[in-house]
Amino acid sequence: MNVKNILDFNYNDLKKYLTENIGLEKYRTDQICDWIYKKKIFDFQEMTNLSKTDRDILTENFQISIPYLIKKQVSKVDGTTKYLFELEDGNTVESVLIFYPNRTIACISSQVGCPLKCEFCSTGQSGFIRNLSSGEIIGQLLAIEKDKNLEINNVVYMGMGEPLLNFDNVIRSIEILNDPKMKRLGARHITISTAGIPHKIEELAEYKKEIRLSVSLHAPTNAQRNKIMPVNHKYTIEQVVQACKIYQEKTNKRVTFEYILIKGFNDTKEDALKLADLIGNMKAMVNLIPINENPAGFEKPSKRFIEIFLDTLIKAGIDAVVRAEKGSDILAACGQLRLKKIGVSYK
Repeated sequence: MNVKNILDFNYNDLKKYLTENIGLEKYRTDQICDWIYKKKIFDFQEMTNLSKTDRDILTENFQISIPYLIKKQVSKVDGTTKYLFELEDGNTVESVLIFYPNRTIACISSQVGCPLKCEFCSTGQSGFIRNLSSGEIIGQLLAIEKDKNLEINNVVYMGMGEPLLNFDNVIRSIEILNDPKMKRLGARHITISTAGIPHKIEELAEYKKEIRLSVSLHAPTNAQRNKIMPVNHKYTIEQVVQACKIYQEKTNKRVTFEYILIKGFNDTKEDALKLADLIGNMKAMVNLIPINENPAGFEKPSKRFIEIFLDTLIKAGIDAVVRAEKGSDILAACGQLRLKKIGVSYK
């Protein structure tokens, strides 16, 4: 029998399958979702308001595929927690839980590895294996909530992988997260972070949810971006920004641009002025990220250069901030997640 991961089902599909394929009453769908998404119970036999017969039928037809926790690291600086999870096929992904005074953010992965090979990113340098299913994406969040015994109120698709290259599964996972019968997470608390896949950004503009879009620019010109982001050879910076403008016209949402500051490469006042000129007529926010430890050996600019860059953007009318560094002591910060080769069984 083909046992399915119940986390891959959105609410309507699950209700249809339960009633038409295995003969459960419709109201059982709500009960099962409550156990999984609210109570964090991942064993059908523990769902005590279902009959023994129903529990057995569910066990025969489904699994609740929560990834296996191999390793957890907690930052001594800020409590940021990095998780190494093993999937059903033995592949691994990393996820990160980040704490702020007014919110808790889960940074989750959408692919095993990443095909984009950005020079500064450990994930890209480790190679690409496959896309995650919607259930595998959801499973990371549920596993973190179970581990920490808390409800996470913000999710960013900013872990391993390029979310827009796994578009259908990412969108399906968002539907599950947002559904009031399932995770019940507000769409405005969900962010997709992309290196910039123009046609998929435009497709996302047609999606009728109030999710947020974050785009990794990291350079103000094609000549610079080509050197650190191979994807720019396929999709130029002008194409990416134009897609963001189309997205903004259709959604009226602010776009966030991520910009990693690299010493001696993209950190001058002139670079800041070029960036301001590139996005100046948009409703946008720029997150400046002094580069973290990385496989290319790039270095952070000095504090003075960072301040001048920020001040130049602000004086040019661009909303900009320097992102607070979180989790760098455990290699959990931007660009530091990487594929682990697991040589033993942890099950």
